[in-house]
Amino acid sequence: MIQLSVIIVNYNSKFYLKSCLESVNDASRNLNVEIIVIDNDSSDGSYEFIILDFPQITWIQNSENLGFSKANNIAFKKSSGKYILFINPDVIVSQTALEELYVFSQNQQNLGAIGVRMTDEHGNYRLESKRNIPNPSNTFSKLFSYLKFFSKNIQSKGYYNVSISEYEIGKIEILTGAFFWVSGKVYEEAGGFDESYFMYGEDIDLSYTILRLGYQNYYYGKSTVVHYKGKSTVKNKQYYQRFFGAMKIFIKKYYSRPYYLYILLLTGLNVRYYLALTLDKLKKK
Repeated sequence: MIQLSVIIVNYNSKFYLKSCLESVNDASRNLNVEIIVIDNDSSDGSYEFIILDFPQITWIQNSENLGFSKANNIAFKKSSGKYILFINPDVIVSQTALEELYVFSQNQQNLGAIGVRMTDEHGNYRLESKRNIPNPSNTFSKLFSYLKFFSKNIQSKGYYNVSISEYEIGKIEILTGAFFWVSGKVYEEAGGFDESYFMYGEDIDLSYTILRLGYQNYYYGKSTVVHYKGKSTVKNKQYYQRFFGAMKIFIKKYYSRPYYLYILLLTGLNVRYYLALTLDKLKKK
């Protein structure tokens, strides 16, 4: 029986991917694990670079960049594990993380999905490890957190969950797609990642969907992974369109009523989008 399927979407990240696969191998010595890499038409020679050192992995090659959600859904259909770990190629897994999460999963009733403590490469804790459901208030706090008025509210029930310490275990609402552990049964029941999202936001949507189905999401702060977040992401106009576009999809899907709040949120997103573009241009001058 396959206990865990590890699914990685790769796009021009061969060096990070190699380190990620090495860490997954080290962390899965006592588990029956299958590893599936689905490549979104990389041009950096990822397949040739990886396959000689990791001949045991299942490699799925796409002929175009299908985005994060669709690629993960394709890979899931090829998986056979009781649990599924969706993980970014720029993540390094600690040696005990997978076994700890497997044992924890086996002992939970009504388990939805699990996230862990994430740090950057310098050991700094990443707040996105545990988040709350986006709502009109915390969405504006997140979008305009650089303004004093909104930054004061970020420590309440805002965008990030601060009620649980970074090293604790507890129930939370929203996980990050960089490290998303879920049972295959629950993932299938939830319909997988919503393919309306090309990239960004799909993890929030799936976390929320799992909660709405009556399952419970958890944060497991006793395990830590390193996330080299955004190292291979070019922050250009396309990036900002996808990032803020993902937030628009979520708002249209869940907050279309009352109409005045819907318009207010969309207006805020548009303002923040143009501010981000302007600030980025100024930095490059």
